[in-house]
Amino acid sequence: MSPQRTYFPPTTPQQRKLLFEIWEATGSVTEACQKAHVGIGTFYYWKPRFEAKGYAGLESYAKRGAPKGSGRTAPEIEEKVNKMRRQHEDWGKHRIADELAKANNWVPVVSPNTVRRILEDAGLWKPEEEQKKRAPSKR
Repeated sequence: MSPQRTYFPPTTPQQRKLLFEIWEATGSVTEACQKAHVGIGTFYYWKPRFEAKGYAGLESYAKRGAPKGSGRTAPEIEEKVNKMRRQHEDWGKHRIADELAKANNWVPVVSPNTVRRILEDAGLWKPEEEQKKRAPSKR
């Protein structure tokens, strides 16, 4: 069984300042990391910023990842989904997602759940009707 790595939460500006103050005073990366309660990887992550801008470079940082809301589906894709649903009311979310992929050389364009969200936003998805379609008939 491999040893588990210790989780270190995101550092605060005060922690980063303490980290580099101790490092400058002692010259020991290990000791500085232990006293500031950060991982050694964190030290080397912040070191280029510290060398470039000094303590001011440790104050803030840009968050990683895409900006919130940037993953929204393109309007032209939403139009295609809505158009397909209007033309083929019996098609479900999987069929619409597959048809869009087929038109795109079988490269998926949207997931079935994204199709459902688009249709819900447009008022074209009625969950109660979908349940009726799937329910076995009682004879």
